[in-house]
Amino acid sequence: MARTGRPAVRQVESVQRAISVLDVLAEAGADLGTSEIARRTGVNVSTVSRLLATLVQGGLLQYVPATGRYRMGVRILQLASAARESLDLRDLARPHLEDLAAGTGETATLSMPGEHHVSTVDVVTSDASVRSVAAIGFTSAPHATAVGKVYLAWGGTRPDGDPVAFTEHTITDPALLEQELRRITEQGWAEAVREREPELSAIAVPVLDSAGRLAAVLGVQGPSTRFTSEAMRAAVRLLRERAGLIGSVV
Repeated sequence: MARTGRPAVRQVESVQRAISVLDVLAEAGADLGTSEIARRTGVNVSTVSRLLATLVQGGLLQYVPATGRYRMGVRILQLASAARESLDLRDLARPHLEDLAAGTGETATLSMPGEHHVSTVDVVTSDASVRSVAAIGFTSAPHATAVGKVYLAWGGTRPDGDPVAFTEHTITDPALLEQELRRITEQGWAEAVREREPELSAIAVPVLDSAGRLAAVLGVQGPSTRFTSEAMRAAVRLLRERAGLIGSVV
């Protein structure tokens, strides 16, 4: 058969039914018997019984002899782990960056934490004629940028020496910076208004993995004259929503 360059669209009914069984058990969050699974999936009991036997044989489900019920199997965790390892976070986050840029009218960024810094790995630039320009590979100043503050608030390495004053609004007092980081952790997002550059405002939120560790940072930045406090607050909901979606699969 010739390749079309597109994924196949024809589906196998038995596989669809097996997926529905897995979905029902995942949504239940508890062990279920054959009859209950049949009721919830709308598939007859005899077919569900065969599906369950096949899924147990493949390790995707586990049969509990003491109760005669079924639960998710260890193989599910193995497959989930393999899927996570094959994910490219930039590919995963790209559509969300595009939606953030479109929804806010400003530049959206994805940054990744390192051992001693956090760097920009992807950017979707605003379509506005006057806009903030971010560059891939840029390392955010930890104490003077929204992205950097998120990095510090979620366990990033503190820089050596006293914080550098980039503008008159930069936080240079270590005690005030620690106070700011506690506030960021409590509210779940960070902002930087004219702290790294005189006319730049930005907000950022953490992307947390299933263990609650910082996997990435989503940010939105723009000219302070347009990206006002009101506009920034409005963008927080979009950022947190997108960060949650990305974090659910990393």
